[in-house]
Amino acid sequence: MNKNMMKTFLVLEDGSIYLGQTVAQQQESFQEKAGEVVFNTSHSGYEEIATDPSYMNQIVVMTAPMQGNYGIDDHSWESRKIWIHGFVCLQIQNSKTHHEWVNRLVEHNVPILTEVDTRKLVLHLRNQGTPWGALVKASDEKQALEKAQKMIEQTRQGETDWVWLSSRKEVQDIPGDLKSGSRIAILDFGCKENIIRELKSRSSYLRIFSSRATAEQIEQFQPDGLMLTNGPGDPASVQVAPQTIQKFLGRIPIFGICMGHQVLSIALGGKTYKLKFGHRGANHPIQDKILNKIYMSSQNHGYAVDEKTLPDFVKVTHTNLNDQTVAGFFSEKLNCLGIQYHPESHPGPHDAVALFDFFTTKMTKSKKDLSHHDNSRTI
Repeated sequence: MNKNMMKTFLVLEDGSIYLGQTVAQQQESFQEKAGEVVFNTSHSGYEEIATDPSYMNQIVVMTAPMQGNYGIDDHSWESRKIWIHGFVCLQIQNSKTHHEWVNRLVEHNVPILTEVDTRKLVLHLRNQGTPWGALVKASDEKQALEKAQKMIEQTRQGETDWVWLSSRKEVQDIPGDLKSGSRIAILDFGCKENIIRELKSRSSYLRIFSSRATAEQIEQFQPDGLMLTNGPGDPASVQVAPQTIQKFLGRIPIFGICMGHQVLSIALGGKTYKLKFGHRGANHPIQDKILNKIYMSSQNHGYAVDEKTLPDFVKVTHTNLNDQTVAGFFSEKLNCLGIQYHPESHPGPHDAVALFDFFTTKMTKSKKDLSHHDNSRTI
């Protein structure tokens, strides 16, 4: 290697430095970025991961050694854009004939770092927890460290309500596939498309609101149920939504997924805490007392609900069998359900998809019986 040639590094905030290589397509266009450094244990789904808004501002380290090996498919996208701040892996498919995933990342200015000892890196992340880091080009490690520290400090000073940054800002209406189904209001915290698809197939009408929508705006829709979606960042930084949710507790069924689950717990008076390195992957075992079975789940979150802070009328119904953290709760009194994983997961296990049926039938049944599904309600 020419001594004057710039090298590519991942630098963590604790000073750890990992040398890798960028791809030929980014030799001149490599865009340096900072973000939280997280790892994902899934063996497939790089497109779904990159387009999941829950990964906003994160540099993703893939533990599976081969990435980009099955090309791309626009139907796999979980949102309107790629949200990650970097893609780190051991190997990535970039031959003359097969380089679709590399090109897609390059088109969206996502820095790629490959030929990295991901085993060493992930072991470090597991020991230390989720750090901030930066992908930079530099002549040596000293320069890389200086550049990374400045970038990390600057990036961390931005808006802390990441849910608001990833949320739709305008109301969106979506007709459902089931004429006799429920009308569902959705608070968009950074919603994956598959949540919408699962609800659409089970509902008569959906209306998607921004994360900071008021209770009055939602009430005008006269929904049979309220869905709180997944999203990025710290649940304690989410503004407006907890107060909005409180106004619907006990009035209509509420179902929260991941960030939605966490914000629902805050609305109930509970608290959340940051996990050491989070849960990200497609093989996490869950004990589910609602569906009465144990199954595998797809997960992507860095925070968890503190069981000790939940009120007595909220019962823990789902447990992560890897570390016994709260994976879900249900309140019969207030008819609200929260789960800390992705029942809509594609790719990944589909074992928990029946929770959408539980929400759109059993949870909304009492609400619909009272209203007789009034056809005079405005769309």
